[in-house]
Amino acid sequence: MAPIGTPLTPSAPAETSGKAIASLVCGLLFFIPLIFIGAIVLGHLALSEIRRSAGRLKGEGIAIAGLVLGYMWVVSVPIVLIIAAIAIPNLLRARMAANESSAVASVRSLVAAETSYFETHREHGYTCSLVDLRHDQLIDSGMESGQKNGYNFELVGCSGETEGAVNVHFRVLAFPATPNTSGVRAFCSDESGVVKVDSGGSAQACMENGRVL
Repeated sequence: MAPIGTPLTPSAPAETSGKAIASLVCGLLFFIPLIFIGAIVLGHLALSEIRRSAGRLKGEGIAIAGLVLGYMWVVSVPIVLIIAAIAIPNLLRARMAANESSAVASVRSLVAAETSYFETHREHGYTCSLVDLRHDQLIDSGMESGQKNGYNFELVGCSGETEGAVNVHFRVLAFPATPNTSGVRAFCSDESGVVKVDSGGSAQACMENGRVL
């Protein structure tokens, strides 16, 4: 026992557990994949460390907050995955439907462009070159590349009634750049302007026995 009159030396103030702080930070950074696991592990380590420190460490409330956030994200992950499993296929189908609708519109635009080209190039007739149509400003630069909104486009079958004659026939084809991802169906047309579709995505099948759209 200290002699009477001897001043008491105050004990050092308790420090906040670094693991508790780290647990809370991990819990707040939920947008980083799997970081909530760190919130849970560090939270439990912090609580254990604080209880063994005999008052030298504090931050139990911070550690508990980190644990609560960590477990909250653990519970939410299955819910997010379920929602994603429902939403993503619907989004893909919606995108494919939009791409297919755009492809049909582009096929019709190419037929119209060919008709205009024929009128101004009667010595040659129709063309099987997208560059020619672009040169006459009948299509935009995006279509000139032969790819647009997940579909490939081709002009084929330019021919006349006899060899060397003016081209009075052509075919325009549109098929998915990535089958079953950017689109499912293939589309085609010719100088008649009738657009046909093949549900299997085959341009060849569309030309041979496609269904009128």
